[in-house]
Amino acid sequence: MSDCNGTLHPQAGEGLRHFNAGEYFEAHEALEHAWKAEGGAAKNLYRGILQVAVAYLHIRRGNYNGAVKVYERSRKWLDGLPAVCKGVDVRQLRKDAEKVMEAIRSLGPERIGEFDPALLKPVQWKEAQPYICDRCGSEMYEKNCKVTCPNCGNRFDCSDLNIYFD
Repeated sequence: MSDCNGTLHPQAGEGLRHFNAGEYFEAHEALEHAWKAEGGAAKNLYRGILQVAVAYLHIRRGNYNGAVKVYERSRKWLDGLPAVCKGVDVRQLRKDAEKVMEAIRSLGPERIGEFDPALLKPVQWKEAQPYICDRCGSEMYEKNCKVTCPNCGNRFDCSDLNIYFD
């Protein structure tokens, strides 16, 4: 899925940092900005992570029904994505969220307060650094492993481990 290549929207990166700090409301806010700004698979990625953050927030607040409902909604967005999208380990996120929900379901609404917060794992992601043109200093763009500077035309193939420039 080519929409999953490239870097995260800056607000999505901020949202993931909040998520990983356990700041689920703040994660929701930042990811919502990214979701509204993007299209394609990135939009689904951001919406899915946002929904997991909201499910975790409901768990922290003791809202069993809200957690289950929002988690099910997150699957709508995450299940169609590849294992890795925009550097985010979607496969691991799905596994981690499912383990959380298995624990929640086994506790039920009456015992949600006994949930072990150690089960709320961070999102694993590789924060991609943008390519900066060595000729003019502009940010370069990657498409199908071809990295090009929109300003001066400098380019290289990202699969070349030696990274030769034209």
